[in-house]
Amino acid sequence: MIDIEFEKPQSVTCDCCGNCATKLVRYVFKDGFAYAVYLASFTPDHYDKVVHAVVGLGKWGEDAPATERTAFAIRIWNDNNQWAVSVLDRDDSPWGSVEFLGRILDREEAVSHPWISEVFHITDHMVAKDQPIIEYFE
Repeated sequence: MIDIEFEKPQSVTCDCCGNCATKLVRYVFKDGFAYAVYLASFTPDHYDKVVHAVVGLGKWGEDAPATERTAFAIRIWNDNNQWAVSVLDRDDSPWGSVEFLGRILDREEAVSHPWISEVFHITDHMVAKDQPIIEYFE
């Protein structure tokens, strides 16, 4: 069972165009225990409706170092009324410099990582339960 703690969305400036973008910080719990964190962003004024995100999985205790976590850069979009999720290389993600989520894997390593199915499970919840993401794609 996955539960998500939804922090208030933040308005930020888009790095590529200077328009207003939305940034989300989400804490994911599995069976009541800290399980993952994801960061997501989108810019409503972009031509392509895409959510860029990074999902960090691993140990989340107060004293757990980032080296105990692994992160996956992804992009989500609606492809003819079906959700599409693509795993990105670290350098192709706007989240590539984030370190507290753990080392962000490049695509080739990420798609063969044993936790990739967990990442896709979380993305399923993102598009079904994260209201700002749902509203962005409507």
